[in-house]
Amino acid sequence: MPKTKLYAGAKLREVRTKLGLTQKEFARTLGVSLSYLNQMENNNRPISATVVLALAQEFGFDVTELSAQDGERVVVDMREALADPVFGEDVPSLADLQLTASNAPLLAKAFLTLHRAHRLTQERLASLNEALGREESPLAPLPWEEVRDFFHYCDNYIDAVDRAAEHFHERAGLDRPDKLGVLAEWLSDRHGIELVFAEEGALRRFEPEAGTLTLLKRSGAATQSFQVAHQIALLEHDELLEATLDFARFRTVEAREICKIGLANYFAGATLLPYGAFLAMAREVRHDLERLSDHFSASIEQVAHRLSTMQRAGAKGIPFFFVRVDQAGTITKRHSATRLQFARFGGACPLWNVHRAFETPGQFLRQLAETADGVRYFCLARDVSKSGGSFHAPVQRFAIGLGCEIRHAEALVYADDLDVQNEAAFEPIGISCRICPRENCHQRAVPPLERSLSIDHNARGIIPYSIE
Repeated sequence: MPKTKLYAGAKLREVRTKLGLTQKEFARTLGVSLSYLNQMENNNRPISATVVLALAQEFGFDVTELSAQDGERVVVDMREALADPVFGEDVPSLADLQLTASNAPLLAKAFLTLHRAHRLTQERLASLNEALGREESPLAPLPWEEVRDFFHYCDNYIDAVDRAAEHFHERAGLDRPDKLGVLAEWLSDRHGIELVFAEEGALRRFEPEAGTLTLLKRSGAATQSFQVAHQIALLEHDELLEATLDFARFRTVEAREICKIGLANYFAGATLLPYGAFLAMAREVRHDLERLSDHFSASIEQVAHRLSTMQRAGAKGIPFFFVRVDQAGTITKRHSATRLQFARFGGACPLWNVHRAFETPGQFLRQLAETADGVRYFCLARDVSKSGGSFHAPVQRFAIGLGCEIRHAEALVYADDLDVQNEAAFEPIGISCRICPRENCHQRAVPPLERSLSIDHNARGIIPYSIE
């Protein structure tokens, strides 16, 4: 298979600008001509191996940052947005979208922001849900969408918070098996806060005046440790969290506050699963989620989510995607460091094995899958349903999906006995019906919005229309 040429002109210009160099100075340092550099910065020519090597040697640049994955993520988002009927039939080609994402990434993201504002306006006008009485602009994105996009475009890796958590792990001595005991001792010694347990109520409740942190007794040690680490993030690293929030520049106070919860959660996860130690163990056990869960006293969901954040410059792990869905197929958590991007609106493809995980509780389901763009993946799914604690209490039912491109399959214990060379073994999956081009999918719910339809009343195939 021919190697993919690397076009990353926008990133190359960004590097030069940050260094404060002119094109002439930058070209001389990289050992190329001025015209050649100009062509690379405008994506008229791919970045050569010589330039990649020079970037690493002369500037200590992490060349993995030249990856086109962010551009591919933007292309997927634009394709989904352009499937909106408001654009009609004159939709830009895939090549045009790729060119825009490569040469003008800020323009592409501005377009996505504008389309999101349009979509939200239509939804709010259609529902008329308090629309006339609200003071805020109806064009503003919903707070949780702002937060989702913040993590989405950070590759779900926040370096300063991650390193602070890793440092705290070392200072607190969290290598000991009894992590909850270590954290309780830290709270008591450093903050005079007593850890108490309640039979019912909130997962975590901090009362500063009383000097108590109350945890739900039945929530389990992994969840309890996570909640204590979350509270420590708020107590000891508030300035770091606030500085990160300042950088994000959220539109609303609500988005900022929601993101602060997300950042404290990020700190908690990175504390219990410190980057260096977790990455080393993941490689040693070949990403066996159960062994990682046992070694770090964490839940399967915590481990799977952490694997999707291993994107530290110079020490990256396998690029994973991670998703959590409920029984209705609604995506409640999503992140992808791979080329596979989830639908921004609606649920996930029903052909994906994550939906079948509810049928086999406690078991891992494996799937070899191929998306419409020809990229192949190894997918792992499992239910992570949580008991309500009593016979009458409702059960939280979720399933998680974790996966990577098939070229990384040999690093996963789950893929050992699968025939990854057999083309027939790969099941077709998509992103969402509204942008999936597959013509004969038996699970198609709605027609693709960017394709025209042909209806023949005298014939019926898998679906009641033909896609042209």
